[in-house]
Amino acid sequence: MRLHLSGRLLGPAAFLLLTPMLPAQAPAPQTTVINRDASVYSEATGKTFVVDSSHDSIAVISPKKPSASIKVDAHPIALALNRRTGMLYTVNSGSRSVSVIDTRTNAVTATVPTAARPYAIAVDEVANKVYVSNTFSNMLTVVDGGTNTVSNLRTGSADAILTDSDRQRVYLLGYESDTVTELDPATGTTTKLPVGAMHLWGMARAGKTLYVSHVQDAEIAAIDLETHAIHTLPTGKMPCVIVIGASGLIYVANYADGTVTILDKDHPPATVAVSPHPQALALDEQAGLLYVASPQQDTVTVIDTRTRRIRKRLNGLSHPYAVALNPSTHQAYAVNLGETPFTPLDRP
Repeated sequence: MRLHLSGRLLGPAAFLLLTPMLPAQAPAPQTTVINRDASVYSEATGKTFVVDSSHDSIAVISPKKPSASIKVDAHPIALALNRRTGMLYTVNSGSRSVSVIDTRTNAVTATVPTAARPYAIAVDEVANKVYVSNTFSNMLTVVDGGTNTVSNLRTGSADAILTDSDRQRVYLLGYESDTVTELDPATGTTTKLPVGAMHLWGMARAGKTLYVSHVQDAEIAAIDLETHAIHTLPTGKMPCVIVIGASGLIYVANYADGTVTILDKDHPPATVAVSPHPQALALDEQAGLLYVASPQQDTVTVIDTRTRRIRKRLNGLSHPYAVALNPSTHQAYAVNLGETPFTPLDRP
């Protein structure tokens, strides 16, 4: 989980506690669950879907229409899309449920229960299965995308989920661990993959390699999924989020020193200074832009991936904890905490 208190990182994943300068008699600040997987883009419909926790809704952004809203259950925090079926899945942490939305009609077609308070979500598009972790629980909820029936597996707790349709495996990351759990969905068996350090934050896959960040040092782990051999790659301090482009370049946001590391197998690592405490990345590879969100600074920094220099720094936002992208129009949106779920970002 992530816990932020008075601008300091206390743990890895789910809670943000804002403490503005208020008079002594002011009420205590509110705590809210957040998840970086707060938006998805549907190429089939041209719509961008964004979590709107304040209104128990999902905001729908269309390029040529006013934004719309889809009502779901209490406190949605994360989204996952099956691009083959067009079904969108919304984690509702406040009601222990997942809403199933048809992206063509924006209609909720089903609401299914989870084992406990859900948090992370991922879809295996080939198997048409949806995997949902449950906070403070060792149960993994599995939703059949064809029937919306639910089953639960004892896999241990997880703060992030990644599916691998090629190998028919699911990978579960937990902060308070030094291993990633590899699940075989066909048998329900699990294997622990050593990562080399404690306090795991983010993961991404490229081919047969799984990349995992651990915030206690200045490197990420690269795990060979066939041999389970591991080597490390240098980054800045406290690497958190990892994004991999189709070109094979790896981008890592480093929380403690306010930088982004660019890893290129053909060149030495590059470092770009951004606003302090970056926590989310969004890559528009065709436009050559990387968006870096720093919610504590109310800032999104835009990096030109070709020159590896800052193109623009967008200030005065409302705690942007994720960035949504429409890769067709190249429009980006800050995903905010608070009453306004998203803010269109000026194009750099």
